[in-house]
Amino acid sequence: MKRIFLFVLTNVLVVAVLGIVASLLGVNRFLTQNGLNLGALLGFALIMGFGGSIISLLISKPMAKASAGVRLINEPQSPDEAWIVATVRKFADQAGIGMPEVGIFEGEPNAFATGAFKNSALVAVSTGLLQNMTREEVEAVIGHEVAHIANGDMVTMTLIQGVMNTFVVFASRVIGYAVDSFLRRGDDRESSGPGIGYMVTTIVLDIVLGFAAAIVVAWFSRQREFRADAGAAQLMGRKQPMINALARLGGLPAGELPKAVEAMGITGKLGSLFATHPPIEQRIAALQNAQQ
Repeated sequence: MKRIFLFVLTNVLVVAVLGIVASLLGVNRFLTQNGLNLGALLGFALIMGFGGSIISLLISKPMAKASAGVRLINEPQSPDEAWIVATVRKFADQAGIGMPEVGIFEGEPNAFATGAFKNSALVAVSTGLLQNMTREEVEAVIGHEVAHIANGDMVTMTLIQGVMNTFVVFASRVIGYAVDSFLRRGDDRESSGPGIGYMVTTIVLDIVLGFAAAIVVAWFSRQREFRADAGAAQLMGRKQPMINALARLGGLPAGELPKAVEAMGITGKLGSLFATHPPIEQRIAALQNAQQ
């Protein structure tokens, strides 16, 4: 729970800090100088909401390489590395996407895919995954990550996060303006901008609504995991290898990933509204009940 809390808190604080900076730059004064300008506010909310998400998407691959310590396999140095590259290439061809970069990182069993574009993504597996799973199980995990890329999950999550951030920014300022107007009713003094009620309300709501938005984003992330599991089964032609991989992951310590790539990993935190991955048991049940 501590890692999830810090992950959510970081995203919430980014929006809050951007809001404070906007206030210092006089944006709020511009939005409210002649009553609340909803058109200008919507434009401001869109820039605030999607700006950070898009930037995060564009730098996701280099950030992932640096934060996870990924070593790219440019020239395979062992039969295992050659097999990993060949497996990624096989699934990429089946999925109709460009060959991703392939890498290995040190750590407990885990894997992730990231990147802004389908045809220039990154698939990375941990040393713990290779050491603790059969080749068929590792193949299923790789298929899961390639399915994430083919499904466009990185872009989808960015858009969802951007929409939710836009909602947070827009709603907090509309409510803040209403609260400020209520507190200042009957005030005969000329005002050239928002009052303290607006400032305090928007900061508080940026944080509170930010947590609510994170719950929605996490829910979408969990649904995406079910689709990637099904995608891995489709790429392999049968679902049992993915079921076996998930069962094995359920009995192994889940490798922790840096925050920037945690939502793209094969494992995740369980039993929380903020979890990016469903419980292993639910994922296995979904595969077992799927028709194939």
